[in-house]
Amino acid sequence: MKVLVVDDEPLIRLGLVSLVGDWGYEAIEAVDAADAIIHLERNDIAFVITDVDMPGSMDGVALARYVASRWPPIKLIVVSGKVTLKETDLPVGARFIPKPYREDVLLAAVRELQAR
Repeated sequence: MKVLVVDDEPLIRLGLVSLVGDWGYEAIEAVDAADAIIHLERNDIAFVITDVDMPGSMDGVALARYVASRWPPIKLIVVSGKVTLKETDLPVGARFIPKPYREDVLLAAVRELQAR
């Protein structure tokens, strides 16, 4: 399974890419929503984990909504250390996890969404 990790903070992004790889998934990284969309158009992505606060034309919530409308089968996890989102703020089926997140909580969310 290919997981797209979207975060503008290099150390956080690289850490999450490494973590996703440790879980046995193929990680692809993007620095912002525009970069993410390029990867989504070129790759067979099954999962997106995106931060909310990013520079550019779209934040992580807008990216999640765009992905849900354009590629409905893709599973979505949105993370943030700056805002707290309600389920109604996100597309149906997407999950919000606050930063700093525990690795086991994030992995459980990935597995739960993957099972759907």
